[in-house]
Amino acid sequence: MKVTFTLNGKKTTIDVSPEKRLIDILRQDLGLCGTKKGCEQGECGGCLVFLNDNLVNSCLFPAFRLPDKEVITIEGYIQTKEYTIIEEAFMKKGITLCGFCAPGIVLSIANLLNHTRTYLPTHEEITNALSGHLCRCNGFLTLIDVVLEVFNISNRKKNARNR
Repeated sequence: MKVTFTLNGKKTTIDVSPEKRLIDILRQDLGLCGTKKGCEQGECGGCLVFLNDNLVNSCLFPAFRLPDKEVITIEGYIQTKEYTIIEEAFMKKGITLCGFCAPGIVLSIANLLNHTRTYLPTHEEITNALSGHLCRCNGFLTLIDVVLEVFNISNRKKNARNR
């Protein structure tokens, strides 16, 4: 089956079986290995990608549902201005993540940022946004600190532009 979709801003056509999962298309067929294969059941957060601006577990998404969709992987997201704010927050807080959990956590923070642009998210909203990630790199509270710092940096930059 020929599947045409937009991947990280570029029209992409690939010939795959209809039941092939998006994670396998990204990693095996297209060589994008930032999206991680973990539990393969949508529980670990390693395989998250944006699909039409919504976070989805690519390990659960079949190729036959892919035509005309827009997919943004971590490789595409790191090219955005928003990513630089998240990266700055991690550096400012001195927090590093392993290569397995980082892509999904970054995309979850980005998703939270997209949905709460006009206000600081509550502790519960941050916790919900970060739930579903298997991460042993840092404590959960340190990730909450990073999210709060993302919003501090974002607001400072927004205020600087408005002057």
